[in-house]
Amino acid sequence: MSRHRTRVKICGIRTVDDAQAAARAGADAIGLVFYGPSPRHVTVQQAARVAGSLPPYVMSVGLFVDAPAAEVREVLSAVPLDLLQFHGSEAPAFCAQFDKPFVQAVRVRPGVDLLQSSVMSVPFRPLSRGLLVDAFVPGLHGGTGQSFDWSLIPGSMRGEVILSGGLTPTNVRDAVRQVRPWAVDVSSGVERSSGPKGVKDHVLIERFIEEVHLADV
Repeated sequence: MSRHRTRVKICGIRTVDDAQAAARAGADAIGLVFYGPSPRHVTVQQAARVAGSLPPYVMSVGLFVDAPAAEVREVLSAVPLDLLQFHGSEAPAFCAQFDKPFVQAVRVRPGVDLLQSSVMSVPFRPLSRGLLVDAFVPGLHGGTGQSFDWSLIPGSMRGEVILSGGLTPTNVRDAVRQVRPWAVDVSSGVERSSGPKGVKDHVLIERFIEEVHLADV
């Protein structure tokens, strides 16, 4: 009998040290934020150093929020990204124009039809790789540290979605056991409690990934 292993992405990485710590802890992917208002924003030069430092089979993911197509192409010309992640109001056709695999984020609240959001991307496969579900916080696009009601995720989609929003080493085991997502995505939940936002705590990264693995047992 096969047993699913929940994949883990550590997002908001800004340094080579944090990227390598995530990889050593067992992360499947790291996220690079190309969104100026975010405290976890990276420059193209920073991102190129981080992505270039990753070991084999650890993916580099570029996160964009309603960025112009020219900006996405500029990043792609300099940074070896494996996957694009769109967190704004981008249409699937916009996301697919870069000939790069992508996922789209949906901020979940009562009344949002996740099934419709998922169906919209089907014509754009194989580039469209999935749906990331995150908490809805007005004016913010991820990295909020807020969770949402996981029961709003339709049962037919569990096992396929990427679960994000307010995940921490304390709650991720319950989240994985309840939702059984394909992957989990964490940013603020593995950061230091003091100092500037975006600084990762390597011990919390290790604990987070360990809790995910325990949930899969």
